[in-house]
Amino acid sequence: MTDEFKESDNIFDPAASKAERLSKGVAIRKVTPRSSHQQWNPLENREDPVEILIKTSVGRIESLLPIRYSRMMESPFAFFRGAAAIMAADLAQTPNTGIDLQLCGDCHLMNFGGFATPERQLVFDINDFDETFPGPWEWDLKRLAASFVIAGRWKKFSNKICKEFAWNVADSYKRHMLEYSKLSALQIWYAQIDLAELIERGEDEEIKSFQQKRIKKAAEYTAHEKEFAKMTYHEGPRAKIKDDPPLIYHPSGDEGKQILKEAEIIHNRYIETLSDEKKVLLERYTLHDLAIKVVGVGSVGTLCGISLLMSATGEPIFLQFKEARKSVLENNVKAKSKYKHQGERIVRGQKLMQSASDMFLGWTNDDKNKFFYIRQLRDAKVKPVLEIMKAKNINDYAKACGWALARAHARTGDPSVLSGYMGKSNEFANAISKFSVLYADQNDLDYNKMLDAIKEGRLPISTEV
Repeated sequence: MTDEFKESDNIFDPAASKAERLSKGVAIRKVTPRSSHQQWNPLENREDPVEILIKTSVGRIESLLPIRYSRMMESPFAFFRGAAAIMAADLAQTPNTGIDLQLCGDCHLMNFGGFATPERQLVFDINDFDETFPGPWEWDLKRLAASFVIAGRWKKFSNKICKEFAWNVADSYKRHMLEYSKLSALQIWYAQIDLAELIERGEDEEIKSFQQKRIKKAAEYTAHEKEFAKMTYHEGPRAKIKDDPPLIYHPSGDEGKQILKEAEIIHNRYIETLSDEKKVLLERYTLHDLAIKVVGVGSVGTLCGISLLMSATGEPIFLQFKEARKSVLENNVKAKSKYKHQGERIVRGQKLMQSASDMFLGWTNDDKNKFFYIRQLRDAKVKPVLEIMKAKNINDYAKACGWALARAHARTGDPSVLSGYMGKSNEFANAISKFSVLYADQNDLDYNKMLDAIKEGRLPISTEV
């Protein structure tokens, strides 16, 4: 990056006109051509991906690591979901426009979906921010596009079709960023993607009907009451969460007693991070029980779980707590975190990027320097069902994810500069789709290295996944 585009130029300049900012984006092409984003050439001294996995397992619950690796070995796509740290290190070696904004950090297709806003509207958005951190905007887009190629291969689609998925991600991102460049900052902040309207745009009547039924069910879903009936039992006057080891269990022994003893303190610290009206609401509930819950792929082994809150009249609320560790992006970017508390980093990043965040989203910590963030366990969530998707459905979903990512990036970046850089031609989308195919090849190689490490006993696995 030349002196013409210093780090200070990354900041949105309210004094510059949209035309000036658009021209600035165009000028960046001279330094970092759009076609350069097609490149993926691993360094000769590229770090062993297995060693990166081992490093990211340090500090996790050792007994859960076999579940982590067992889930990752299911497919190259499952591996990719758990390998955000590997790709973060790789992305640091790719061409960079020098434009930073708030990143999701683990931007793959399974981290998007529908959920209910506090106003009870169903929207489509990014829904995982464990790795959120400021960094080069291209990184989120490249990880998202690559995830479609890798998932497409898992579903046995041809390379040509998989490349089309990635192209549609980048093209949709480009087109919607142009639209956001024409709006005011306030209009961008208000923008949401209505889930029902998004599904209505689809041309596949069968999948449309399936998704509309899911939306109706989600809208009617009284999550806490149904989860209460399914997940609890009574032990005297108190409700308890059912154990379902090894995925849901109560910590045992001295360590378990200590965790449960600290839970009340941790819960009270969490409440202090909420706004006053949320504090008043949660004061009507008391903490009844807490259990460890194994979630996702990348999070397996971190201290995650669920807590059951009950009101005096017997209404439940389930909250999910997740351990907040250092973002995989932090060691790969120049910027240092402005937050000492990793839970606060996640919450602040989520509120910057999401169109609407969970009303109970907050952070907390224990006395052993472990950080957590907390949100509702489930709230009318509608996740993608890849198993039933045909190629045209995945293309529609790719466009939706590209749109949602553009909306999220437009909140903390400058859509005029980004749109000016990408332009209206297909050059940028072509480059991103080519990169995605090359990186999918790299992911296959890394996946096979992990399988070799499992055979050699370097990584433990479990049959209980």
